[in-house]
Amino acid sequence: MVGKPVEALTADLAESSPTQGRYANPTTGTERILAEVLADIARVERVSVDSHFFDDLGADSMVMARFCARVRKRAGLPSVSMKDIYQHPTIRSLATALADPAPTPVESNLAEVLADIARVERVSVDSHFFDDLGADSMVMARFCARVRKRADLPSVSMKDIYQHPTIRSLATALADPAPSPVESSVPASIEVATPASTPQYVLCGTLQLLFFLGYTYLGALILARGYEWISAGSGLIDLYVRSVVFGGASFLGICILPILVKWMLIGRWKPQQIHIWSLAYVRFWIVKTLVRSSPLVLLAGSPLYVLYLRALGAKVGRGVVIFSRHLPVCTDLLTIGEGTVIRKDSFFTCYRAHAGLIQTGPVTLGKDVTVNEATVLDIQTSLGDGAQLGHRSALHAGQAVPDGQRWHGSPAQRTEVDYRAVDPTDGGARRRAGYTVLQLLNMLLLGLPLAIGGLAMLFVAFPEIDALLSSAPPAFTSWTFYREALEVSFALFFGAALLRLLVAVTVPRVLNLAITPDKVYPLYGFHYSLHRAITRLTNVKFLTTLFGDSSYIVHYLRCLGYDLSRVVQTGSNFGTGVTHETPYLSSVGSGTMVADGLVIINADFSSTSFRVSRVSIGPRNFLGNGIAYPSQAKTGDNCLLATKVMVPIDGKIREGVGLLGSPSFEIPRSVERDAMFDHLKSEHELGSRLAAKNRYNLRTMGLFLLVRWMNVFGVTLVGLAGADLHDRFGASAVAVSAILIVAFTVAYGVLVERAALKFRSLSPQFCSIYEPYFWWHERYWKLLAIPTIFNGTPFKGVMWRLLGVRIGRRVFDDGCDIPERTLVTIGNDCTLNAGSWLQCHSQEDGTFKSDHITIGAGCTLGVGAWAHYGVRMGERAVLAADSFLMKGEEIPPHARWGGNPAMQMRDNMADLQVRPNSDDHRAVALVSGK
Repeated sequence: MVGKPVEALTADLAESSPTQGRYANPTTGTERILAEVLADIARVERVSVDSHFFDDLGADSMVMARFCARVRKRAGLPSVSMKDIYQHPTIRSLATALADPAPTPVESNLAEVLADIARVERVSVDSHFFDDLGADSMVMARFCARVRKRADLPSVSMKDIYQHPTIRSLATALADPAPSPVESSVPASIEVATPASTPQYVLCGTLQLLFFLGYTYLGALILARGYEWISAGSGLIDLYVRSVVFGGASFLGICILPILVKWMLIGRWKPQQIHIWSLAYVRFWIVKTLVRSSPLVLLAGSPLYVLYLRALGAKVGRGVVIFSRHLPVCTDLLTIGEGTVIRKDSFFTCYRAHAGLIQTGPVTLGKDVTVNEATVLDIQTSLGDGAQLGHRSALHAGQAVPDGQRWHGSPAQRTEVDYRAVDPTDGGARRRAGYTVLQLLNMLLLGLPLAIGGLAMLFVAFPEIDALLSSAPPAFTSWTFYREALEVSFALFFGAALLRLLVAVTVPRVLNLAITPDKVYPLYGFHYSLHRAITRLTNVKFLTTLFGDSSYIVHYLRCLGYDLSRVVQTGSNFGTGVTHETPYLSSVGSGTMVADGLVIINADFSSTSFRVSRVSIGPRNFLGNGIAYPSQAKTGDNCLLATKVMVPIDGKIREGVGLLGSPSFEIPRSVERDAMFDHLKSEHELGSRLAAKNRYNLRTMGLFLLVRWMNVFGVTLVGLAGADLHDRFGASAVAVSAILIVAFTVAYGVLVERAALKFRSLSPQFCSIYEPYFWWHERYWKLLAIPTIFNGTPFKGVMWRLLGVRIGRRVFDDGCDIPERTLVTIGNDCTLNAGSWLQCHSQEDGTFKSDHITIGAGCTLGVGAWAHYGVRMGERAVLAADSFLMKGEEIPPHARWGGNPAMQMRDNMADLQVRPNSDDHRAVALVSGK
């Protein structure tokens, strides 16, 4: 047979292959597939699994070599060599030899757990979790949680799952001596406060309420007196001069007051621990509230912002630029060296809430440091001279970046990536001083007089209201009063909305003509002022909320200046939270979908210069929540960017993959479960469903406008009633009306949100975005109440309870966000830090998923920490700052997790020992450090 052509050999094989007589059927999947491959190679109908390749079938080495090559191309089959063929010359013996070797005890136990979670009979140790088994991140999160409960198995994290996606590779990796838990830099001794008593809690809330009412009353009283004085002027020039004088005095007073109160109540901040709900905490809260209510907070990126921090006690060097509006509170503990730049959305507050305590501590930044967007600097952290911290990164307590090093990730680790994207230019004190003077003159001579004189202009525009309020009997006893209030509120609300839209799509386009992309401009110059104006005028939260989560957001963004050519309309291309630094250099590819919280980073800054560049997001991408996307991003076509991912700016262009974590690593682009609704994306089906969704979204937008208008109408009624009673009761009537306006706004927001749910609770969902339920859920998002004014007070817990959160007693909430309130359960005495999120939903590639979140009693969520849907935190568990607890994860009681994605940290706190301290009625928790 030597030398015969392959075609002749296969013909001989076909002739010699028995089609009659005894035939052995395959008994396993591997035998069946191998037999099918060989039959195809041999061009016969079937092959018996007991037939000898050479003696019975008449094959030779050439035929079997082709068989081996074909088998190696099949993903579901093990690799076969010619040595295997000669040693095992039947399908049955070959399949047996190629069968999985006997699994180790760890592999067997892991496979047993996964089979139970996936509800299948058995799991092969070489089966890929996502490609072969069709599992998704939720299934594997449950697998991790179940494994961590087994004493005979090592701890497994979701990062392990993605990096080792088979039972065999996972068991091998877990057997390595390399430590898998995240290193914790938190001190070994952690103090945990005993829960505050109910009387303490009530007393604290009472004092906070009295302060709030008193401050609101005093502010309204001063405003009313000032308006009386302005109105007494004669002539337009006199009115303008009085408006300038009163506006300047008010601005100066509201800026100086927080500084004076801080030095009177606190003096200098020192590292300490303050028991939440104590009298010391009330002082802390008053100072924090006043410091962050200053109008100077709105001037982030200005030298005035830095001057404000210095007046509050911060040690800030020359040439420092700070763009973040998350203003530090314990300012005496903040040290920033010359030439340092802190980008927007960064937290460096010099305090954190932990287990019932406010812990204050230093944050130290050296000279020429670069801190990029969306970062968190916990207490007791530092960066040396010339150091860099990448975007979407965090320094946990105790971490220190040495001089000149670059770090990124959460918690941060060393990297060679350069995050300083623009070189400095010549700039000095004269340029900063000139910009500051012009900014002050603009506010005092233009902005404030217009704002203060707005009420006078209102009466000029509606003289019948002035006449009505001047009538002898109270105006609010007449139906004419309500009709006029309805007309005024309509004109104010819809007129302002239309004006904002017209300004957003026209004025910035003219300003942009003077900006050249990729050109380096000096900071605090003419071009910097234009760039800031473009950013401010084109980021209108009201408009993105109105158009977001609908097809109409695409047209709105195009009008702003986005490059959205060849858009594949999905009806949910963008959420309600999309921001940028310039829309004219923002491009999004065809077929890309973006969830809420996208921040497009078009601008790069040094301490003396800036540059704007194009940001291009590739086609067929999906971007999850809370993503900061820089201009240097290395992602291309068909990528999935998970929630809170750190978008890479180094290495190759990533395409056709998913990215998760900070620093990011690759995961599957999609899973089988997310493809269940692909049939709804067919051309005919998509067209009809998209049209129905558009009609529904239009009604939602109309309802949104109606609800907002009714709120303005209610505020107008209360305000005009206060003005009507001014002649009888003086300025006190206006002050009382201001307090009633706050109460009305809160009550109205709660009522609207609960009515949107029909006063019922949400239930977990798994559906397509083209199903009516999801359209209704988008409507619910647009009507959410915003209870942020109650941060840090007992009234935040009351608000959450009214909005449907199952929340325990004495919960401290310093600024947590909960989009799906009725799906969340929070235990007693929990501590929720600023910037934390409890997000009960996910929307990936057109599939919507939601589930419950349960936070056990005494838990702590760090600054900027996120918990995804389906998670459970055991009692007194801790989620560290800027961590991302992935969907379906379970944290055991007293455990400490951190990182993105979160995993168990070394200081487990499972052996927590608490002893009372009789001197200050607190408990001290001792944790053995390693």
